[in-house]
Amino acid sequence: MNFKVLISQLAAGMLTSVAVFTLTLLFSLPLGLLVAFGRMSKNRLLSLVFKIYISILRGTPLILQLMVVYFGPFFILGIQMPRNYRFIAVIIGFVLNYAAYFAEIYRSGIESIPVGQYEAAKVLGYSKSQTFFRIILPQVIKRILPPVTNEAITLIKDTSLAFAISVQEMFTIARAFASAQASMVPFVAAGIFYYVFNFVVERVMGWIEKKLSYYRI
Repeated sequence: MNFKVLISQLAAGMLTSVAVFTLTLLFSLPLGLLVAFGRMSKNRLLSLVFKIYISILRGTPLILQLMVVYFGPFFILGIQMPRNYRFIAVIIGFVLNYAAYFAEIYRSGIESIPVGQYEAAKVLGYSKSQTFFRIILPQVIKRILPPVTNEAITLIKDTSLAFAISVQEMFTIARAFASAQASMVPFVAAGIFYYVFNFVVERVMGWIEKKLSYYRI
């Protein structure tokens, strides 16, 4: 087995995994906040719609959601998607799935803030948006950082599910090498890559949490 070729191929696959991870967080974190707002809406119909969305996305396997996003346009609408749609489908599937989880994390963080803080901000003349973004949100971020970190670490490992629609991420490449060489070495090497990635993410999130430690809660 040519280890140099193996490592270079796994590194190339890792770039795809990093891209999936980064784009998923980039879009699912703000989308999750919007979903949380909808979930907490006083409008019962709107709240129900988002409750159903969260229930479905959390209650069905991510791999199934990826297949629906990828094959759905053709089987349901008869639309032939371009070849590069595979990667786009992965991002859409991951974003929709993780937004549902982040929405519940946001909701728990927002609802944990004492009502008195809203009342005090109102007395001081803050608008609702100023109250949320200047007073509430920084505290919410501090509170939800540990569960968000857990979700981020889970996301790293979930990127391997992209193989379901033939996206060449790192695990797919490791599996191909292992099958061709009848060896466990590619899986061990991939495991090391995943661990290092997880370690870096954990350290970065820990650093952010430390920076926000001035919010005593």
